[in-house]
Amino acid sequence: MSLINKKIVLGVTGAISAYKALELTRLFVKEGAIVLPVMTKAAAEFITPLSLSTLAKSPVYGGGGGLFELTQGSRISHIELAQASDLICVAPATANFIGKAASGIADDLLTTIVMAACAPVLVAPSMNTRMWENPIVAANVERLKAAGYLFVGPAEGELACGTSGRGRLAPVDDIVEAAIDALSVKDLAGEKVLVTAGPTREPIDPVRFVSNSSSGRMGYAIAAAAKRRGAEVVLISGPTHLCCPPGVTTVKAATAQELYDACAGYFPQSTIVVMSAAVADYRPVKSFPHKVKKEAGSLSVEMERTADVLKHMGKRKKKGQVLVGFALETENMEANARKKLDEKDLDLVVANSPAGLDSEMNQVTIIDKKGGAEPLQPMKKDLLADIILDRVVRLKRG
Repeated sequence: MSLINKKIVLGVTGAISAYKALELTRLFVKEGAIVLPVMTKAAAEFITPLSLSTLAKSPVYGGGGGLFELTQGSRISHIELAQASDLICVAPATANFIGKAASGIADDLLTTIVMAACAPVLVAPSMNTRMWENPIVAANVERLKAAGYLFVGPAEGELACGTSGRGRLAPVDDIVEAAIDALSVKDLAGEKVLVTAGPTREPIDPVRFVSNSSSGRMGYAIAAAAKRRGAEVVLISGPTHLCCPPGVTTVKAATAQELYDACAGYFPQSTIVVMSAAVADYRPVKSFPHKVKKEAGSLSVEMERTADVLKHMGKRKKKGQVLVGFALETENMEANARKKLDEKDLDLVVANSPAGLDSEMNQVTIIDKKGGAEPLQPMKKDLLADIILDRVVRLKRG
């Protein structure tokens, strides 16, 4: 799921964090969304409509203008914007806005749009900790949630007033993720998805190890996409620098054996398993307890096979479970991938080359048990993640 051509009404209210709406707008536009900014009068005290308009490449509504501003053709803008939007995102949302929305008060352009909308409404609160913890605010939030409003944050940390606590605007990346989630079809609702990602590290001594250049991006993208589509997701991750996807249970596993053990625990209850981790096939027989000093001559490290977690899963796969593997090949890609699919009883195998290991892009061929092979064009891994899950959904539906 992407935000390409999705119309997002971005409501900005009068919180000190209003300046972050500028970065949020930039990210929405980068994702391909059409951003329609709406500012309250108070928001205009913190950022200028010109800044927001420039980043959104769209006029700003509100910001001190009247409730009944007109758009082209003399249509009333609150009705126009309410009916045109795929999503309404209010970020930041003050306690004042939350209270109005919960009470059905529509006395400015933004609250009127919200009252007239059929699209999902995503609220990103931002306020002082004591305000957020106020029972009245808490009751208003629960009332909106009961009415179907979606919330992201607030986060915990240092606040503008100098205190620290819960009340900060959620990170803008989390808000973008929540927006994509809100617009995603929940075709994996009820599924339990297990995903592996990243490399493993097999220690030679306390500072050296055998590994590979996998970034983990492919697995993290699949985990995030499955979560958006309604699944309960467990991500077992080798060492990476990536942030854990929101709403996903993340388990760290440094070595092939640790990954094997973690997968063995989660596999039986999983309905869909996507093994995208680049697991080391070999490890040192002996791991030295201290750093190996540089000596004259060569150093030989004897290697042994690691446990084959994918083969273990294939042998124990139950009816109804879908097992997807990845095949990283440098030659005879399709033939070797088909061999892996057959030997390990996979339902799908995704064949790719080392070029995609440490990149945001990947080019793959998806191969199924019926002999089909679907070569795909190079694309970003987040887009590829949804294509892979589309194929999984087809298998689940028979």
